Amino acid sequence: MKTIIDVCCGSKMFWFNKNHPDAVYMDIRELEDTLCDGRKFAVKPDVVGDFKNIPFSDSTFKLAVFDPPHLIKLGENSWMAKKYGKLEEGWQNDIQQGFDECMRVLEPYGILIFKWNEEQIKIRDILRVINYKPLFGDRRSKTLWMVFMKEVRCRKGSRFIRSELEGQEFD
Repeated sequence: MKTIIDVCCGSKMFWFNKNHPDAVYMDIRELEDTLCDGRKFAVKPDVVGDFKNIPFSDSTFKLAVFDPPHLIKLGENSWMAKKYGKLEEGWQNDIQQGFDECMRVLEPYGILIFKWNEEQIKIRDILRVINYKPLFGDRRSKTLWMVFMKEVRCRKGSRFIRSELEGQEFD
């Protein structure tokens, strides 16, 4: 039984072992292309699926990785869109659903690793639309990594509510 799921694996850029035996790699797309500089680019997930509706049962994984698309303004066929995907209008609901789905498939006290780039949308805007509070994280320029834990009591609208985030600075 695999214990890790990456719900937006893309080309698995940050994975040291791109075929880790304990990981399920999922993405909404499957593609192979040649970038403008001649390099090959491939998205080859184990499972083609949407992070808003993860096709696994509740409490299946110990660790989830969530690195969703973070750009809303880019050309449909640009290499950035191919490499990272694109957020659609209504992205706030998509990101909230993604968090909820990741928490659903995690075991109690499971860990969610969230990666975000603030090129177009600030992390404070993300934290306002989700119902979870990070344990800790790290920032390198515009890229942030955050760690969340599924708590047994952590359900939508209960322990971590949006009002707890009001007034906190994440810049």
